[in-house]
Amino acid sequence: MLDDRRSVVLQALVEEYIRTGQPVSSRAVLEHCAVDVSSATIRNDLAKLESYGFVTQPHTSAGRVPTPAGYRYYVDHCSPTKLRNATRERIESFFAGFHEELSKLLKQTSGLLSDISHYPAVVIGPGFGDEIVHGLHLVHLDGPVIMVVTVGETGRVGQEVVRLSSTPSDRELDAAEQLLASSFEGATLTAGSDAVAAMTADQVPGNILRITKAVVAATGITKTSTREMYVGGASQLASLWEDLAQVHTMLELLEQDTNMRQLLGGEAEGTSVRLGAETDLDGADFAVVSTAFDAGTRGRGRVGVLGPMRMDYRRTIRIVEEVGDGLEDSLGV
Repeated sequence: MLDDRRSVVLQALVEEYIRTGQPVSSRAVLEHCAVDVSSATIRNDLAKLESYGFVTQPHTSAGRVPTPAGYRYYVDHCSPTKLRNATRERIESFFAGFHEELSKLLKQTSGLLSDISHYPAVVIGPGFGDEIVHGLHLVHLDGPVIMVVTVGETGRVGQEVVRLSSTPSDRELDAAEQLLASSFEGATLTAGSDAVAAMTADQVPGNILRITKAVVAATGITKTSTREMYVGGASQLASLWEDLAQVHTMLELLEQDTNMRQLLGGEAEGTSVRLGAETDLDGADFAVVSTAFDAGTRGRGRVGVLGPMRMDYRRTIRIVEEVGDGLEDSLGV
């Protein structure tokens, strides 16, 4: 834990580096931190911060830049800034005037969040939760591969590709679909899963039962499955990272639904900020800010943005939380 003055010095250095992207000199730190000390004292404080691993010096004559540990300390001790009235009004008016179905709301929210934050944004839906299933269908793709299509009572559609242990016949697939439909349609996903779990070989032919249980197991039909994910602002990646390899890594990441859900905090509550190696991307100049939103009986979803570690955290955290609150209000929670 840093003393008050060195904490202020580190905050000033991080915020100046976020603003300029250039190594920060002791003179610049002194100009931007509210402490009445000499420049020699600031230089001593910066040397101490470097020994603690919070800042580093690219080369001898340069100023200093924050390390991942320095960003982590800053994020843990900073307070979100107050948004400009125009930004708050834009968020409020967006949700006040939106009366479309949930899928469209989530998709449009990803665009709003990216546009306001200036970072790529991700919105993950809450899954079906306790929503009633309207229909469940199996589509034979190729060989042992099938697609499970789930339709909720609100019109939302979930799709999951499943690889069975062997290629099913059309008759077997039709029978399995009828069995799944009888268990799920008119019930919640949890109730349908429980009904399938209780089935035995005495009640259902072996091949049909294997397909039915494999579908339920492989799709993970629970309150948190069939989540929708929407990405906004992916075109901004090239302007955020100069390293093309980093841009390609981020593009690949955005295409991996499972990894993005984990990065945004999964089922965690509240706001999360993950940096660098904390995201399991060793050596990556990467940060993700996300928060949960409550969708009532449907469960929880998450909204977040991703960008380089040189991110305006105070503003970004506030924006993400405001958008999450707006989603909750729009959903009547």
